[in-house]
This record gives sequence, structure tokens and C-alpha cells, in this order.
Amino acid sequence: MAILSKLAYPRELRLLTPEHFNTVFQQPHRAGSSHLTILARKNTLDHARLGQAVPKKQIKLAVDRNRFKRQVRESFRLRQHDLPAKDYVVIAKKSANDLSNEELRTLLDKLWLRLSRPPRKR
Repeated sequence: MAILSKLAYPRELRLLTPEHFNTVFQQPHRAGSSHLTILARKNTLDHARLGQAVPKKQIKLAVDRNRFKRQVRESFRLRQHDLPAKDYVVIAKKSANDLSNEELRTLLDKLWLRLSRPPRKR
């Protein structure tokens, strides 16, 4: 039962205010594909936090937006202990709606892994 509580998704693991989101949007570390982009920025906490931007303009139907967000939340929940202490914002693109749940999970796993490595110097 103890393992279950470690995989929870409490309020502390979410980006809740516009200030939280704006901080991530300034000089983020990015990983993306043609379906979605994940922005990341170091935080001062000892855990990762997740925010999502799923515009109606990109994914029209509420049921589809909710499915996308549910899949992202679940992927983050399962990976949270492997991720560095950063704030992450997942941004959906139009084509994200074309992915099956399995394809979306695979893509998210690949992007979480990419963001876990140190950013390349430019």
C-alpha cells in the first residue's frame, strides 16, 4: 500500500497559478515532437511539478482534451520519481488528437527521458 501513495498526484505536484506557468515559459529547456511540446525549467523544490496547456483551438472536443490531459497526468504520475526537480508544461498540438493512448504514452515516455538528461550547450 505504501508504494501506491508514492505514486499519487497531489496538489503540490501541479502548476496552479499563472506565475508558475510564466516562470516555465521564460528560458525553458524544450523537448517536442510534431504532436506536443514539453517545456521544463528548474524549480527550487525537491520534486517535479506538471502543468498542461491544451487549447480548444488545437483539440476541439472537450472529451478529446480531457483524454489527452488524463494520459499526460498518468504518464507524469508514474514517472515523477525519475524526473529531476523541474516544472514541466505540456503543450498539445492539433495532431495530438490523432494519437492512440498507447502512442501518446510511448511519446511522453521518450520526451520525459529526453528532459531528464542535462540540456545541451548551445
